[in-house]
Amino acid sequence: MTQIVLVGLGGMIGSICRFLLSDLIQRLSPILGYPFGTLVVNVVGCFLIGLLNGVTDVRQLFLSDIRPFLFIGVLGGFTTYSTFGYETFAFLRDGQYSQVLLIIGSHLIVGLGAVWLGDTIGRLA
Repeated sequence: MTQIVLVGLGGMIGSICRFLLSDLIQRLSPILGYPFGTLVVNVVGCFLIGLLNGVTDVRQLFLSDIRPFLFIGVLGGFTTYSTFGYETFAFLRDGQYSQVLLIIGSHLIVGLGAVWLGDTIGRLA
């Protein structure tokens, strides 16, 4: 139960940070309506999950309750793209190139398909 609460609190923190950073970046760079705020949040999230994972693997830094709080809660609330980036990187690192193509393709195709389906159903309702 403790881990569930920690993940939930981390998610709240990550979501608030995502909102604040994305909003700030978007206000600073309103170029052609491109969502730079989302791009920055996703790239920062990917960098942070890589950094924290590297530190954790080398130094055994985080206790068992802290890792889910940071990785699933804070970074998951900040961006799930960071998890996608890390999982894809892990397959690349392990030489599982077919898995890399599958994970990238499925996220893009199924994700875009789900957006299209949801939009279509929403417009019919």
